[in-house]
Amino acid sequence: MERNLTMMTDLYELTMSQVYFSKGKEKEEAVFDAFFRKNPFDKGYGVMGGINHIIDYIKNFHFTDEDIDYLRSKGMFTEDFLKYLRNLKFTGSIYAIPDGTPVFANEPIVTVKAPIIEAQIIETILLSYLNAGICYTTAAKRVVEAAGNIPISEFGARRALGPETAVNASECAIVGGCSSTSNVLAGEEKNIPISGTFAHSYVTSFPTEYESFIAYADIYPNNCTLLVDTYDVLRSGVPNAIKTAQYLRNKGYELKAIRIDSGDLAYLSKEARRMFDEAGFPQVKICISNGLTERTIRSLKEQMAPIDLIGLGDNIVLPDKARVGCVYKLGAMNINGEYVSKIKASNDAAKAITPGYKRVYRFYDKDTGYALGDVVALYNENIAKKKFTLIDSNNESNTLTIKNYRIRELQVPIFVNGELVYEDPSILEKRDYCTREMDTLYPEVKREENPHAYYVDLTRKLLELKKALIKEAKSQQVEYDIDVKLQKEL
Repeated sequence: MERNLTMMTDLYELTMSQVYFSKGKEKEEAVFDAFFRKNPFDKGYGVMGGINHIIDYIKNFHFTDEDIDYLRSKGMFTEDFLKYLRNLKFTGSIYAIPDGTPVFANEPIVTVKAPIIEAQIIETILLSYLNAGICYTTAAKRVVEAAGNIPISEFGARRALGPETAVNASECAIVGGCSSTSNVLAGEEKNIPISGTFAHSYVTSFPTEYESFIAYADIYPNNCTLLVDTYDVLRSGVPNAIKTAQYLRNKGYELKAIRIDSGDLAYLSKEARRMFDEAGFPQVKICISNGLTERTIRSLKEQMAPIDLIGLGDNIVLPDKARVGCVYKLGAMNINGEYVSKIKASNDAAKAITPGYKRVYRFYDKDTGYALGDVVALYNENIAKKKFTLIDSNNESNTLTIKNYRIRELQVPIFVNGELVYEDPSILEKRDYCTREMDTLYPEVKREENPHAYYVDLTRKLLELKKALIKEAKSQQVEYDIDVKLQKEL
């Protein structure tokens, strides 16, 4: 649904824009990059998400009369600037890595090239969508990777921080590989599969557990899944489910599945499997839920738990260490047709950005298809060579020379000169794409504990530019220190 969120911006974006406008800088073109500094959840990779929301936002970017009236009431902006905002449309270009692509720390995932005021105002919501999209899609992909061929249904809406967040998390979960969601609004709006049965309150509303099962079976004989842990899984739930399975079979139907939502899931699933098999119902599938994580899923598989389906909510919509931390930094300004690199040289070395108008490329081994690493280059560099040396920008002695590779530029144009040029795939198409993309990562990069560090490196030219600009920034600090010292002596 298109919604005007132009006022979803931090106040300093507007105060900076007022200064740009007052000083005649509104037509100057700026290049900003969005990226994150460390991989989500302290793991080996992230998964891109949020581009579809950014598209909707940019398509509907404008200030209304009511917006302008509100800004006027603050007494912070000139009438000429408010008039400028009222007529403002997005005229710039946005390049982004598509949703569902594995992404890594310190590489540009979105690049905005636009008049500086336009580029500045969209920062807040762009980061908001990226932080949410990457968080939910990565969380879903990690549990899907842990589950292997066991389908996962997402049902975290009730744990989400608001309804819009719930829908966003549901669609991201599907992109990340989940088979369905319990969120009916997400199903309607995003055309994705929905699934679900009943809660413990349904069971306790009937005089007996068996009566609740039979009532449900009467209404949904073709798709009957029973929640069996309201009272006691093995003494009540499974025996009543077996009786219900016989009731359905007598009517020409088969019980589809049971769900276990508490207790020792490995033990209970094994016992339930044995009981159904012995009773002549091997077709009944076993679904488990109850706050599962990728670690508990891997543990259950190691214990040979006979699990056919997984229901998972909390750890997609509210995963541990959920902060992705996307940032948005100025890399270059177009001055008289030439891109002049800019840098933020922080006292914290980890916050020193990579300057310039950049592109990011992924290198693949032609023989195996595995991704070898990503390289960030200046926009006009030619990197198509017969062999290429990946340089660790944190340790230049750590290099890897590769041959027999193919190169892919990761970012694709989304908007060019204000016009949408990208056809956003459907959620299910993104899910298939994400699955294929994840297959290009070495298993060592995807493992839960101590994942192998994926190469994200700079070209030699870009690395030297970064070092030169940091040196220049430090020289300005030295000059300042000398001036202060002289003033004190005088």
